[in-house]
Amino acid sequence: MAQAAQMNVLEISSPIRVEHDKKRRQFTIRLNGSYDRAVLLYEYVGKKTVDLQHTEVPDAYRGRGIAKHLAKAAMDFVVEEDLKAHLTCWYIQKYVKENPHPQYLEHIIH
Repeated sequence: MAQAAQMNVLEISSPIRVEHDKKRRQFTIRLNGSYDRAVLLYEYVGKKTVDLQHTEVPDAYRGRGIAKHLAKAAMDFVVEEDLKAHLTCWYIQKYVKENPHPQYLEHIIH
């Protein structure tokens, strides 16, 4: 019992690191070592336009703010690369609505 509680503390307190795999066009966060992953998928739909398509966090990790880290990384990438973005993913739409930074908004295609 104490071991299980200790593992939960480690999962919550460990820093969240987003990895960007440009070749696979995805942002990932490794959870619980490398067994579970949260992922945000995107595709290029034009030379300077991406479609942020889908965000998925395993059920056991939902409600911990993990998707927010993926959304931020994706939107920061769009801004840094001076891309335009379609927001197909409902979660990214929600994230931008809750975080309406001007640098994000000017890169979104409505």
